[in-house]
Amino acid sequence: MTGAAEDTTTAALRVEQSGAVATIVIDNPRRRNALNKDMWQQFAPLLDGLAADPGVKVVVVRGAGGNFSAGADIGDLKAILNDPDSGAHDGGHVTAGENALANFPKPTIAAIEGYCIGGAWQIAGACDIRIATQTATFGITPAKVGIVYPLSGIERLVQIAGPATAKYLLLTGDFITATEAHDLGLLSKVVPENGFRDEIQDFADRLATRSQLSTQAMKQIIDAITATDPALPAISGYWQHQMAASGEPETGIRAFLAKETPVFSWIKPVE
Repeated sequence: MTGAAEDTTTAALRVEQSGAVATIVIDNPRRRNALNKDMWQQFAPLLDGLAADPGVKVVVVRGAGGNFSAGADIGDLKAILNDPDSGAHDGGHVTAGENALANFPKPTIAAIEGYCIGGAWQIAGACDIRIATQTATFGITPAKVGIVYPLSGIERLVQIAGPATAKYLLLTGDFITATEAHDLGLLSKVVPENGFRDEIQDFADRLATRSQLSTQAMKQIIDAITATDPALPAISGYWQHQMAASGEPETGIRAFLAKETPVFSWIKPVE
């Protein structure tokens, strides 16, 4: 992570970059990083830029000031959920931001400290890998304020954790610990709070050394399997063709035999 000071005066998303890893920081620490309408709207253009940047191989999402996010800003909720300009008929700007993250072609990591509440779970759930500190707290709380959670968020929660867990979390709105979230299948890993950001950076750096062809292909294929996408055979065929033309297997095999670290060079062609 960069050493830039965190701005506590303006609620916004900002991007930090370290090597091939870009970090989207949810920056509204005075409100536990609650996201207003403007912040939700920033996800899509930020992610479009990072997707187009060949120097970015992995994206991390985290919160400023020790919390991931308290979710959608309640004071701005009507504008967030009901704005027709969001492009999402269900869940408004929350769903639009979530979908932008879920559809991002490169690997994504949610780095979760402190609170991950309400709509913040939609951000975390849209990431490929979720890693939290032992002291993180989770809650999906629409039932506490009379809201029906957006369809995309419910679908993704069911896909990740199953219908029984989804019902437990959504119907109760109860807070759970990171250990409980891991046991329920919401998290990939729970780690100590001390040194958390360094561990996230090390993990992301390691992920960035993997073949971009392999990681992007398998991410898209897994998502297609999960969605029972009828285009799955065509998607798989596309990536098999890319692999055959890329030279990536030769690079990997040559490095393996020489006991060296491979340096992969594939960049997805513009189509």
